[in-house]
Amino acid sequence: MVMDGSRPRVIVIAGPTGVGKTAVAVALARRMGIEVISADSRQVYRGMDVATGKPTFEERRAVAHHLIDVVNPDDWYQAARFRNDAALAIGAIQSRGRLPVVVGGTGLYIRALLRGLDSAPPADPAFRHELASIAAREGRAALHARLAAQAPAVAQRLHPNDHVRVMRALERARVGGAVLEQERWRNLDGPYEVSYFGLSMDRRALARRLEARAAAFVAAGLLDEVQRLLAWGYHPELPALQSIGYREFVQVVRGTLAADEAVRLMQRDTVRYAKRQRTWFAREPGVEWIDVDESGGADGTAQRIATSLEGEGLTG
Repeated sequence: MVMDGSRPRVIVIAGPTGVGKTAVAVALARRMGIEVISADSRQVYRGMDVATGKPTFEERRAVAHHLIDVVNPDDWYQAARFRNDAALAIGAIQSRGRLPVVVGGTGLYIRALLRGLDSAPPADPAFRHELASIAAREGRAALHARLAAQAPAVAQRLHPNDHVRVMRALERARVGGAVLEQERWRNLDGPYEVSYFGLSMDRRALARRLEARAAAFVAAGLLDEVQRLLAWGYHPELPALQSIGYREFVQVVRGTLAADEAVRLMQRDTVRYAKRQRTWFAREPGVEWIDVDESGGADGTAQRIATSLEGEGLTG
């Protein structure tokens, strides 16, 4: 593997959920010596397999994947921890003479790795407990409404169910910190030399794909997995279990939501999430966008990426 430059070289393959990032990475592995670092905030959790889109056994055998199944659902895993873990993985991959490829749709994780994290206010357990009490008593929409009153531009960009980010924004607003991304995020300077690829697809085609994917998760045993997680003692309000698919089927287990309605909500929210991901990555600097379908699927897209990297002097 040829890698020029003083900074370590990192490849990023990002984009909305369901667009085929893993398949492209596996196809790229047939052309170059790579290892994958997953940048997915749900794939880090052990025991959450059905609705997280983890690489299959065959895909993991085709190319090594890192940062999958690293913590339990009740563990706290956030962007700063991902940044540290991914940096260690990058060093290990390069020591083996391979190219690290960061693959995922959690934009904050990727941004934290490439350009660092904005300073956060000191932890205030009392304030967090106050917010949690409001959410439990009045619902999550109440927290979002409070944010809308304090920082309307931020609230407009966050879904009311995006509980973690809404709480973080309220914490920053409370201490007068900046809650919007700063212009410095447009700065490409960072610890790595980055080749950044964004995968896209016609929105209607992706929506149909995501709706079918959600139904497939259910058919694959999502309800049984949620029942098992709750039986193991994991609290249904954990952030891991409040992610799309799991939060709906927690309600099914509790008898407060019908299974068909859970599927509908899951499909709706997955499509909305993909839209938010597209918006996030569209703001990132230096992204080379590739339409997966127009490029001939995973193989054609991988070939375009390999050709682009060869043009930058990377060979494998």
